[in-house]
Amino acid sequence: MSDKLEPPIEHKSEMINWIAVGCKPKSEWLIGTEHEKIGYNLETLKPLPYDGDAGIFAMLEGLKKYGWSEVVENGYLIALKRDGASVSLEPGGQFELSGAPLDNIHQTCGEVSRHLREVKDVADRIGAGFLSLGFRPDTKLEDVPIMPKGRYKIMREYMPKVGTHGLEMMFRTCTVQVNLDFASEADMVKKMRVGLALQPITTALFANSPFTDGAPNGYKSYRSRIWLDTDPDRTGMLPFAFEQGFGFEQYVDYALDVPMYFVHRGEDYLDASGKSFRDFLDGKLDILPGEKPTLSDFEDHLSTIFPEVRLKQFLEMRGSDTGPWNQLCAMPAFWVGILYDQTALDATWDWVKDWSEEERDQLRRDVPKYGLQTKFRNGTIQDLAKRALALSRTGLKNRQKLNAYGESETVFLSALDDMAKTGNSNADKLLQLYKGAWEGDITRAYQDCIY
Repeated sequence: MSDKLEPPIEHKSEMINWIAVGCKPKSEWLIGTEHEKIGYNLETLKPLPYDGDAGIFAMLEGLKKYGWSEVVENGYLIALKRDGASVSLEPGGQFELSGAPLDNIHQTCGEVSRHLREVKDVADRIGAGFLSLGFRPDTKLEDVPIMPKGRYKIMREYMPKVGTHGLEMMFRTCTVQVNLDFASEADMVKKMRVGLALQPITTALFANSPFTDGAPNGYKSYRSRIWLDTDPDRTGMLPFAFEQGFGFEQYVDYALDVPMYFVHRGEDYLDASGKSFRDFLDGKLDILPGEKPTLSDFEDHLSTIFPEVRLKQFLEMRGSDTGPWNQLCAMPAFWVGILYDQTALDATWDWVKDWSEEERDQLRRDVPKYGLQTKFRNGTIQDLAKRALALSRTGLKNRQKLNAYGESETVFLSALDDMAKTGNSNADKLLQLYKGAWEGDITRAYQDCIY
């Protein structure tokens, strides 16, 4: 039986209502930014193992002096928490900050800066560094250490059954995402649709993963290429979100048809990979016969779905490679400008609403390879990026969230303006360095792309 004190779910409406709890008045909308980074040994350039003097455990232990409290699973220190934020581990030891919900991008950037200063302090003392790339540039998949988290063992065994790149996603990619609120079901729908349509544009702007196994891989964002063949049941552009009548219930129906990964009981993750959450609702899950799920089980299940925009009690924008410090602030700024100002949101929807399902899907498939040079209708993604940035800038100006110098949040878009103007993303610049100053030496990335 469940060791959770919650009552079991008796009707689909409970799951719909759970998502609807996320509806908030505009005055209460907040911004939650998450980013991952790749750790490595400064001397050997190899990835950080969990144990050892220069390891992930040593990083987590070192950060505790800054007021972080520990999270332990089955005897292993796996995460830290402080003031609504957390530091956690991805499957291959990617170090993730899940930021606290904050009011504006000035605060977000302050949080990111503080975190990176703390990480650098601890990393310097143990002989570690962290890369600002969206993919491990030279470490082979089989050489990436495995982190001691229960859910990842289940995913690791299931991924090869449903796609060819799932393990690459788990162990070698790094992303930055932003979590944003909605006022109502209708507001969620419009934001979901705009977010899905524009996701390939942000993938192109933030493309930062052009190397694999020590050489150029033929892509601008190899991280996003990997998502094209990770697991079709739980990834993609959600075409049903553009159908008439889409809302909370339709997303719940979609989620219930995504195969499960696990059921969390105590500190254990029970392997439910490939099984049906609908069977679980009927008390017919063979690993827990007669038991029905709770809303916590449903929340866990939602966390195992990976579309380009994910709905929980907020919306997650998921299309971008991680990048340098200033772009960890630019990414949430881009989305806040478009989604948190009604004028900008309405104008963006008017712009993208006639894009067809085929066009949106083709953009997602072409952008990983061609980046800002991707063709679209009579122009390129570069043209779309300029227009999207203009809309975002309008929204950020309208928000009037000023810093101590009287500057609005538009200052954080400057990191993207040059990319949109020149058509050169981080990936393009890194490829130029590889062919030029680096003289084909990929280890130079560990000098030029360190936080």
